[in-house]
Amino acid sequence: MPERIAVIGAGAFGTALAAVIAIEGRAQVTLVGRDAALMADLTSSRVHEAALPGIALPERLAFSSDLSAISKAGIVLFAMPSQAQVDAARQYGPYLADDAVVVTCAKGIDRSSARLLTDVLEEALPNHAIAVLSGPGFAADIARGLPTAMAIAAGDQAVAERLARAISGRTFRLYASSDRIGVQLGGALKNVLAIACGIVEGLGLGDSARAALIARGLAEMSRFVEAMGGKAETVSGLSGLGDLVLTATSHQSRNLRFGISLGRGEPIDFSRGQLVEGAFAAAVASRLAEGLGVRMPITDAVAQVIDGSLEIPTAIEQLMSRPITTE
Repeated sequence: MPERIAVIGAGAFGTALAAVIAIEGRAQVTLVGRDAALMADLTSSRVHEAALPGIALPERLAFSSDLSAISKAGIVLFAMPSQAQVDAARQYGPYLADDAVVVTCAKGIDRSSARLLTDVLEEALPNHAIAVLSGPGFAADIARGLPTAMAIAAGDQAVAERLARAISGRTFRLYASSDRIGVQLGGALKNVLAIACGIVEGLGLGDSARAALIARGLAEMSRFVEAMGGKAETVSGLSGLGDLVLTATSHQSRNLRFGISLGRGEPIDFSRGQLVEGAFAAAVASRLAEGLGVRMPITDAVAQVIDGSLEIPTAIEQLMSRPITTE
């Protein structure tokens, strides 16, 4: 009997994930969204023009706005933004099958509690295994069937391997891990470092400066992951280095574009929701690192630039004048 998979969240990433899993034909896949009119339109048109314009969705992908559509799924992907995951757990939790595994596809840290999303979801859904999917993959690339590899982590390695087999396909490959902490923090912190790289680009400091920032940022990320109880080596994989390189170099990245705007001195209305994931993650990670006694100068600088307590020229000067140490 084929695996039943439900993807909750009909934005670009959720739709892309549902499409790439469904196209293999090995699982029965349903994309679940709140907007009944949108779900009906997707059923008939097979194109999500608002999220993935011009990309045809597979015929074998089902769409529903009914919460009970997830009730027979053995794997349920939460593909809504991080700040909506807890509410989704409360809303959809009663409809989950008893043995369903929940996979969070958001980036790492819950904004309100400063806790890892897997911890928050385990508290909200105590009877379900919670896994995390993260890594270098833009929604449009995934939906178009372009080669993409990401990491999927669960507390039990066997669960992670089952998920990797069920979700992977010819163009979308998942690599299993038991390090949920490292995978989540890599996904969150790469956004912070992408903002820093954007500032460097916006200032016109050159690719050499970007490369140095990526390398030192990776070391910073590794220290933090280890202090939080994760594995330092996870950071050198898909959910750390892989995601960082993609997000810090591609203009598809909102975090990079946000940093470029900061570097150019372009006006950003902080009261109108123009902040990106990395802006919130920077403040949270900076506070957590201080409590753990972990040095994170790049993250600290990004957090201070965003909260207005540090000017960008001063931040660059401080980073460039740090003591010279061994590599």
